[in-house]
Amino acid sequence: MRMRMFGLAAVLLLAVQMGHAEDKKITIWWAQWDPAAALQELGHEFAQETGIAVEVYQIPWPAYQDQVFLNFGNKQTDFDIVVGDSQWIGRGATKGLYLELTDWLPEAVDMSAIHPRAARYLCEYPPGSSRFFAAPCQTDAIGFVYRKDWFTDPAEQEAFAARYGRPLTAPDTWEEFRDVAEFFHRPEQKRYGCSLLTGRGYDSIVMGFQPFLWAWGGAWGDPQSYKVQGHLNTEGAVAGLEFFKSLLQFTPEGGTNADYFFNLEAFSNGSTAMVLDYFPFYPGIVASMGDQVGFFMVPRHGDQRVISLGGQGFSISTKTTPQKQEWAKQFIAWFSQTSIQEKWIAYPGSFTANTELLASEEFAAAAPYNAVFAASLDHLQDFWNVPVYNELLAAAVRHLGAALDGTSASADALDALATEHEMILMEAGLLEME
Repeated sequence: MRMRMFGLAAVLLLAVQMGHAEDKKITIWWAQWDPAAALQELGHEFAQETGIAVEVYQIPWPAYQDQVFLNFGNKQTDFDIVVGDSQWIGRGATKGLYLELTDWLPEAVDMSAIHPRAARYLCEYPPGSSRFFAAPCQTDAIGFVYRKDWFTDPAEQEAFAARYGRPLTAPDTWEEFRDVAEFFHRPEQKRYGCSLLTGRGYDSIVMGFQPFLWAWGGAWGDPQSYKVQGHLNTEGAVAGLEFFKSLLQFTPEGGTNADYFFNLEAFSNGSTAMVLDYFPFYPGIVASMGDQVGFFMVPRHGDQRVISLGGQGFSISTKTTPQKQEWAKQFIAWFSQTSIQEKWIAYPGSFTANTELLASEEFAAAAPYNAVFAASLDHLQDFWNVPVYNELLAAAVRHLGAALDGTSASADALDALATEHEMILMEAGLLEME
């Protein structure tokens, strides 16, 4: 019996040792796109240096949020790091899902080298608190791609100047944008002026509306008091929504419900003059269309240019082992080094928050959209990132959709949305009842 017990103990010990050897690995969950593939490539390099394997598990964008938070419902997550949307951080921080990194992050990562908008919206909760629940991974913004070959065509330039009394150039203001969209909108030729973000899945309509809301003087609400009435439903906000709606007459068929992928197709098929999307989606367009395309920043209204922030930060799951949390920290610190960030931005569509690299001539020259991307970062703002962001998002999609579809007047839609948003914030204990 003693020999049998000894033999069993030896087998168990061997199994544990093998298990530890196999488990010297971290798993990262992210959405399915080129930057995730690039992260996997860098993960192989990290494994060679440290002996810690990295697996980047990719999930299609439409299902990504649901799968992440479903997995957080388990006793232990299948991931050690999640590359989470900026809007998720409030939920992750307050529900005990994201490991707090406040003490560790400033020692491991040079936060003075991180663009302040990225630190504020991707890493901190509440924003500006210097309490960290994520480290920068993918910095992102929306911006326009346009048919440079159409804009530089002498016949088009002559016709535009004759009609509008100014040169045909990439628009700097929304009013100029409207003129260009109107000029190029020729549905009888299957040519369209623009495609904006109006889709009803996840956040595309919200990301598309925000620049108009902010540029016309509105806001989602007061970030300190969480009061929404008088911020979201002002005359300026209504005027911004009306201007947004006025541009939809120049979009392709289906342009009143256009998500990120609709816009990529609308541009890639050669039919649309100007399209709005997130910058990491543009490398494929450059690869296929080359010199035919150019890029410009989200336009301004008056002196207000405000751009929807995108991007994701690395957050460590509280529902993984302490050992894996330490390995995850090791990977994040390694990834954040300037030398690794230089490699990261060499991959198409992978963007850094490192201000030194963003300002470099090498970065500007590396891709035709890089200079516009870097210039956009100073103008970034985000949607609510509070724990009930998803409820706020769903309400916004519903009411803004009704306004764009014409089933609700703009003023009525924003009044109803302000009321519903305040109810959601009140029920969450963020807005005090008066």
